[in-house]
Amino acid sequence: MITIKSEREIELMREAGKMVSMTHQYLKNFIKPGITTKELDRLAEEYIRKMGGVPTCKGYEGFPATLCTSVNDTVVHGIPDNYKLKDGDIINVDCTTIVHKHFADASRMFCIGHWL
Repeated sequence: MITIKSEREIELMREAGKMVSMTHQYLKNFIKPGITTKELDRLAEEYIRKMGGVPTCKGYEGFPATLCTSVNDTVVHGIPDNYKLKDGDIINVDCTTIVHKHFADASRMFCIGHWL
């Protein structure tokens, strides 16, 4: 069944999506060789909560983190840990938020260090 959204619901969805986008932009400043995926996760949770959002993944069916961080050949839904990013790695950062009961979800790929 398709549910038609009101203008207010669409605006709340837009707000949640903007929060995900802003979180990716914020994390971009920290995604460098030497940072752990667990540290990125902590930074993301703090940032999302500071903006008034809720990290959707954390606690969902026991998932322990705010982000899914998939490094190199990890296909999807990597769990943040003590892995330190290295020059030449790639990382997909999947972020999901709830704002006023409205969800947004997006992932973004980042290249670590120097790439030709």
